[in-house]
Order: sequence, then C-alpha cells, then structure tokens
Amino acid sequence: MLRLEARSATAAWPTWTAPLWATLITLVVGAGLLVLMGHSPARGLQVVLIEPFSSAYALSELALKATPLILIALGLATCFRAGLWNLGAEGQFIAGAVAAAGVAMQAQPHNGSWMTTLVVLAGVAGGMVWAACVAWFRDRFNASEVLVSLMLVYVAEHVLSYLVHGPWKDPAGYGFPQTFVFDDSVRLPVLFSGLRMHLGVVLALWAVLGVWLWQQRSHFGFQLQVWGLAPEAARYAGFSSRAALWSTLLLSGGLAGLAGALEVAGPVGQLTAYVPAGYGFTAIIVAYVGRLHPVGVVLAAVLISLLSIGGELAQSRLGWPHAFGTLLQGLLLWALLLCDACTRYRLRWQRSERARPLDARSNV
Repeated sequence: MLRLEARSATAAWPTWTAPLWATLITLVVGAGLLVLMGHSPARGLQVVLIEPFSSAYALSELALKATPLILIALGLATCFRAGLWNLGAEGQFIAGAVAAAGVAMQAQPHNGSWMTTLVVLAGVAGGMVWAACVAWFRDRFNASEVLVSLMLVYVAEHVLSYLVHGPWKDPAGYGFPQTFVFDDSVRLPVLFSGLRMHLGVVLALWAVLGVWLWQQRSHFGFQLQVWGLAPEAARYAGFSSRAALWSTLLLSGGLAGLAGALEVAGPVGQLTAYVPAGYGFTAIIVAYVGRLHPVGVVLAAVLISLLSIGGELAQSRLGWPHAFGTLLQGLLLWALLLCDACTRYRLRWQRSERARPLDARSNV
C-alpha cells in the first residue's frame, strides 16, 4: 500500500523552485487541453507567452495589469505571514476606489498636482477603514476575519452600485452606471508618451521595497513572522496580538485601497460599476505563488498578468473559450499546491502484513 510520509528535513531550494515546476505543469496541462479542444498548442502558447512582450505598448499594458495585483498581494502576504486570513481584499479595493472617486469628483481645472495626492491618500484611507472593520470585529467579538472580510466585499459592491446608479451617476452618460470623467488635474501622469503606463507602477515598486524592509529588517516584522509560525511562542515572548492584528490588516487594506485609487485615477478615469475586476481574489494566488515574499509577489503578478492578457489575446485571435485564461490561473494554484505537498511529503510503498492465525495454545 502507498503511504504519505512527512520528510524529515526540507531544503530551501525545493520550496523556491516549486513555482517554476508549477508553471511548467500548468503549461503542459494547458497544452493538452488545447489539443483536446482542437487548437494548436504551439500557436496558443506563442500568443499567450510571447506576444505580451512583443512591443512597448504590450509591456505597458502588462505593467498596468500587474500593478494592482502587486499592491494587493503585498498586503495579503503580510497578513498570511502573521496568520491572519484576509480574504476580502476585493472589498477594500472597491472602498479605496469609491473614496478616491469621491475626492476626484471635487476637482476643478485650476487645481494643481496636490489634488492627485489627495485622491491617492483618500483611496488608501478608504481601504484602511474597510479593513479596520474586519480588525474591530475580530478584536471586539473574536469573529472570524475570513467571514467578516468576505461579507464586507458584498457590502462594498452594493455601496458602489448605489452610488453609480444614484447620486453619482453621470447625467450625460447615456444611462450607463458611471460617474463623469475626472478632470485631468487628478489623473495620474503617464510615464511615457503614447503609453498608458502611469506613476502608479513606480508607487507599486516603492511599496515592494517598503514592505520588504518592514518584513525583513524591522523588529515588528519579526514579531509578525513569529505570530504566524508559532503563536504560543509569540505570547510567551510578550508580543502584542492586538498590534499584529491591527497593523497587518490596516497595511493590507491601505495597499488594496491604493490599488483602487490608482485604478480610477489612472486608466479608467472615472468610477464605474465594473471597477471590481476580481483583483482582490486573484491576488491570493499571486501571494502564494510568490511564496509570500515581496520580490516573489512581483514575479508572480507578472506571470498571472501574462496568463490573463495572453488568454484575452488568444480569445480574440484564436477563438479560445473566454474562461481559459482563468482556468490557467486555477491550474497554476493547483499545481503549486501539488508541488508544495511533494516537497513536504513523499510516497512510500509499504507491504501490508497479513494477520497471523492465533495459536491454539494461546487460548489455554
């Protein structure tokens, strides 16, 4: 019989190479599915993996897609390291977008660049307020942060829907659920003429550096890691659980809110009912594929964005199913879990022993 046995010691390199093996498994399985559907896997993989790097415009779009994933996944990785399961980053992303839009709608043509700073800060504050609700319920009533954060996603979606269908609806928008287009004074400046890549990409990279320094080079970051690995040891050492709870959730919510602000003040330029694009849930995959490390998060965000944009290109050019890009992301997470299990456990063949008949003398 086969028995799953824990390995006595696990080296560091299999853990870090697991995402590479998971990516390879995803591509092989995806190619097999394409063959079953009657598509050419070589042409499909060329469109998915190469075309997003084929021009400056394509690289710009890839950076735009990866920016919110990087910001949200950075916060989630910090929470997961501390043993907190904030699965409602999508709601914090929406709250940040709503708060930023509320400030952006007050802008006038004569406003300077300081108004853009207010819009970004409002987005950060909105995400932090939404995450503070999760922290308060956990701190005050010991409620599960998983359930509270997920339920608040639906609350944020309904608030957004009410605003864009009601008081914030553009009268000249032909009935579409959206605000008016924001003034240019609050729009994020683009980095290169003719491309949509904006200042938010630089802010995301600065956030990566800041989170890395906080996690790896600060005493409080060490406390958070202890809370995630050994809560009893953290209590014995006198580390504050409330400080870990509030700081990690506020950081995660602030980064998700920043991503929402960059979305509405960047390429979208207005608040619409379609701002929620699933970034908060996709970032969970990004955080785990990136091994909860800031640099790994950047690489994982680029990979997930590549699969997403490549899937859209293959859909329009090759007639792929709409959900195939999402399927590849799910396959990547499944393959990563499989590779992680293989690094921690091994299969061992054990011969089952037949029951021996009782000796008649033993009954005497």
